Amino acid sequence: MIAIFNKLKTGLVLLILSASFSLASCSKDDGLEIQNDFPFEINVMPVPKEVANGQTIEIRITIQRTGNYHNTQYYLRYFQFDGKGTLRYYDDAPYLPNDLYSLSTEQFRLYYTSNSTVSQAFDIWISDSFGNEKQLNFQFNSVN
Repeated sequence: MIAIFNKLKTGLVLLILSASFSLASCSKDDGLEIQNDFPFEINVMPVPKEVANGQTIEIRITIQRTGNYHNTQYYLRYFQFDGKGTLRYYDDAPYLPNDLYSLSTEQFRLYYTSNSTVSQAFDIWISDSFGNEKQLNFQFNSVN
């Protein structure tokens, strides 16, 4: 009878230790981390180095994610600091400098039309809904 009591006592102690360990490990405030902020890279196909007044140049851009969070939204803004020209998305109206535009796809084409007889330069910033941002620089020499 004493042997059975000792086995029961040992089993009860092991059960209490196991339960207290389980409760202690569950009570930590570590929380489950869900990553939804993924950096990205930008790939741009080569563009000409020269542009004539009135000529339109196609700029092909691909956003490459390092992870995939389906609620990520991408935005574009641009600023031209040398020369004159217009930048647009497909057949949309030309972009206004420093305004933020939502991008509907991660692979797209922009069209720059020169309105100048001097060299031109502008920057494009692509950002996501988590504050990650990449800057692209474009410079074109003028040709007649």
